[in-house]
Amino acid sequence: MLESIRNIFSIPDLRKRVIYTLLLLAVYRIGAQIPNPGVSADALAEFWQTQKGSILGFYDLFSGRAMSRMTIFALGIMPYISASIILQLLTVVWPYLERLSKEGELGRKKITQYTRYGTLVICLIQSFGIAIFLESLTSPTGAKIVPNPGWGFRLLTMLTLTTGTTFIMWLGEQISERGIGNGISLIIFAGIVVGLPSGINSLVTGLRTGNMDPLRIIFLGVLMLAVIAFIIFVERGQRRIPVSYAKRVIGRKVYGGQSTHLPLRVNTGGVIPIIFAASIITIPATLANFSNAPILQMIARQFGMGMPLYNLIYIASIIFFTYFYVSIIFNPNDVAENLQKYGGFIPGIRPGKNTADYIDEVLSRITLVGAVYLAAIAILPEFLMTGFKVGALPWIGPFLEANLPKWFTQGLNVDFYFGGTSILIVVGVAMDTLQQIEAQLVMRHYDGFLRSGRIRGRRG
Repeated sequence: MLESIRNIFSIPDLRKRVIYTLLLLAVYRIGAQIPNPGVSADALAEFWQTQKGSILGFYDLFSGRAMSRMTIFALGIMPYISASIILQLLTVVWPYLERLSKEGELGRKKITQYTRYGTLVICLIQSFGIAIFLESLTSPTGAKIVPNPGWGFRLLTMLTLTTGTTFIMWLGEQISERGIGNGISLIIFAGIVVGLPSGINSLVTGLRTGNMDPLRIIFLGVLMLAVIAFIIFVERGQRRIPVSYAKRVIGRKVYGGQSTHLPLRVNTGGVIPIIFAASIITIPATLANFSNAPILQMIARQFGMGMPLYNLIYIASIIFFTYFYVSIIFNPNDVAENLQKYGGFIPGIRPGKNTADYIDEVLSRITLVGAVYLAAIAILPEFLMTGFKVGALPWIGPFLEANLPKWFTQGLNVDFYFGGTSILIVVGVAMDTLQQIEAQLVMRHYDGFLRSGRIRGRRG
């Protein structure tokens, strides 16, 4: 690894790209510390202590904890992600966008431009809502979060937060163009991993105070390594459908005749299904924070972490959104049509509709595996924190509560920093970035990080 790192910095172009990426990420983290004007930091900190497990806490994760401190980057990159998802959904139902998506580079640039406009609109709406929301809040001790409310504060907040997100969007595009890796993904990655030292510090503090015993921490560390290895294994998993191309004679040249494969990823949907499901599952807890209605409080209790209804709906939502999102981004009919257009076929399968049906059948099977995998990754950290509250089950709940071990019903009582979404993002972005660096090294005949099974370059 040390030799590979030395190779990175021995190549001038790659060295510039890596340093450029690190500098822009540093700019992002500096901006995430600049507070938004007109907000009381102490009162805001007291309020956010009550928001764990709500949708606000979920969005705070993607802003790199900038929302809980109400900095100029409080909205983070989520408006851009939301605009991108909306454009993807509209591509299916709006023929104009569907035509643009098939027009190559020019069409993609147009869709990117629309995504930027959508980001600005979402930022303006969200920043205005946040300003109104902050004006109405008080901390648990009764202190006002916004000492001087009014249109001056609202307009300033809209300008500051919208400009902050636009600047983050620009940083991400610059990293993608001139740096290494996907800029938007790396910004989310940086926002998540920046809290890792505080998570480790809480474990060390728990060890010192006696709240955490050494065996539990060792078990947690081994489990984390096993989960990360499992995520890497599944994320790299593919179902390769063999594809052959018929020979074509054009003039004096013969084209085609080779065999290749169509790779279908096990986790085609990525982390998007968990984001959709988590956004929905946290709505009851969020509403309960702003209303004392008995019905809302009862629903919020049933949707608390570890409750049977929470786990059931969370898992079902992840599976549903996995199929839903994969059906949007991958169309078997288009794939079959393109194969037929270029003379490709799957051995033993008729071209056209039969090929589309076969691809759809294979994709449906591996998507089920991917959906169950996403659900398991999302539920595991919450199980470690709170366990499964089986006592709330009707009829058999009290019996299970009395006979199951405490670690199953109460969890390990660990303040687990990385949730399922965080782990998937961190591991996925790290893998993609390493693969891009690997490709740059191999292209210049250097050994990269992954040496197994590769022919060494000329200098080897």
